[in-house]
Amino acid sequence: MNTPVQGKGEAYLQGEWQQDNIPGERKLLNYSLSKFRFTCDSFYIAINTISRVNSGADSCMNKGRWTEYIKGRYEQTGDALHLRGVFVNADGSLKDNKTCFRFGPYETYYKVETRNDSLLTFSSSTTVLPIQARLVKRITCTPKALQY
Repeated sequence: MNTPVQGKGEAYLQGEWQQDNIPGERKLLNYSLSKFRFTCDSFYIAINTISRVNSGADSCMNKGRWTEYIKGRYEQTGDALHLRGVFVNADGSLKDNKTCFRFGPYETYYKVETRNDSLLTFSSSTTVLPIQARLVKRITCTPKALQY
């Protein structure tokens, strides 16, 4: 029997993508900037949040800056990108409910627009502002065996 391996994913997505800023961020009380990493059919997201309002415990809020991490698998149908994963710690281990901020399953859909081979726009019905992401590093998909 062959070991199951991850799928190849979408060739144009393979790599590290970074959101550098959002329009009007200096005027916002809270905003987030995302970094995406797509390798084969897997994704990893780091969401850096900046808040000028302390609405929680400072051990979590870290003076108004914190990062949340998500990993999982994606599928694309037409221009719809379906991300399904879980919130994790910085080291990739599963995040439990005793930690700060979100934990458990993560699922969202993005409409993806390709501006060119190094600029993408991710739009979602759950957020107001689209994510403009630039390619930081291209990655070649090398499918790995799935671990259970």
